[in-house]
Amino acid sequence: MNSKQRVHAALRREPIDRVPIFMWFHPDTITILAGVLEIPRHCVDLVMGNDVRMTWVNNNFAMEGITHDRDGEGHIDFWGIHWVKQGPYNQITHFPLAQSSAEEVRKYCFPLQHVETLLSRMEPLVQSANEYFIGCDVSPCVFEMYWRIRGMEQAMLDMASDPDLVSEMFDKCAAFAALLGELACLRFPLDWLWTGDDVAGQQALLMSPTTWRNMVKPHLKRVFDVGKRHRLWVAYHCCGALRPIIPDLIEMGLDVLNPVQCNCPGMDPLDLTREFGRELAFMGGVDTQGVLPHGNVDEVRRATRRLIDGMTANNGGYILAASHTIPPETPIENIFAMYEEAGLSREEICDRAAKVRARHRV
Repeated sequence: MNSKQRVHAALRREPIDRVPIFMWFHPDTITILAGVLEIPRHCVDLVMGNDVRMTWVNNNFAMEGITHDRDGEGHIDFWGIHWVKQGPYNQITHFPLAQSSAEEVRKYCFPLQHVETLLSRMEPLVQSANEYFIGCDVSPCVFEMYWRIRGMEQAMLDMASDPDLVSEMFDKCAAFAALLGELACLRFPLDWLWTGDDVAGQQALLMSPTTWRNMVKPHLKRVFDVGKRHRLWVAYHCCGALRPIIPDLIEMGLDVLNPVQCNCPGMDPLDLTREFGRELAFMGGVDTQGVLPHGNVDEVRRATRRLIDGMTANNGGYILAASHTIPPETPIENIFAMYEEAGLSREEICDRAAKVRARHRV
């Protein structure tokens, strides 16, 4: 099977040669793996067997797709958000609407003039659409996009004190994500539409389930509907403890939930697949806080095998992925042990790396 066939078969609950993989690495882990495998950093994902190729076309590109060499360096994105490198990641240091009145907030315009530039991020990926499973990431979609331009504290205050304003702005956030999704679906050979809206913390939702259903859900569904209309799988990313709204996401048409942060209340992967696995596929669940970075090789093997077997039992759909990026303190031997349990040997990974080195020497 090639990667495209493997992921589609897994999501359709059909037999596969091995579990699909879509692993995310901390930037420092990428540097470590690139050194071990003697390959360029941008080749790590493919050499490590990722079956999905995807990029950001919405605001997440500004957060993750633009890299700076030194702490303190930054950029202002198309939304007017100021990002500064702090450690390995870009962090927001200025929210363009933080001090704005409700009237000024309503006048805010999303960067429609930059839509073509944003969509152009997809072009290098679709050249491999015959072999790889292709995704387009239109996140953040609703609440998370709003707080990035308004600031988290003010966004939460708005939800309590000015629900009409929030409804208008959530509608604009969703409309922009839906526009990007619609154009991408029409233009590129996609396999899934990737959505996202972090609305949960490590212990619970950031708002009550009722508030989420009333204020966020209708707008998020508008983005889901784009993928469903184009007969694509719809994936959704939300970190944290979002268990109370999983039935709602299924009702909205969700196909794949990520990242399944297994250390959060209600997010045990095996419990989730037992309860929702007939209707929902999962991507994630590898423990990046405990076993993978701090266990020994045998413990990693047992945990990975238990996860894969449990998530694929009873024809459950599953893509092996971490519950967060794999941290740099993770022993290399543990990473390879996890991959070997998934059916991708260290030898095969090293062979792929050798081919990359040969191409780059030419």
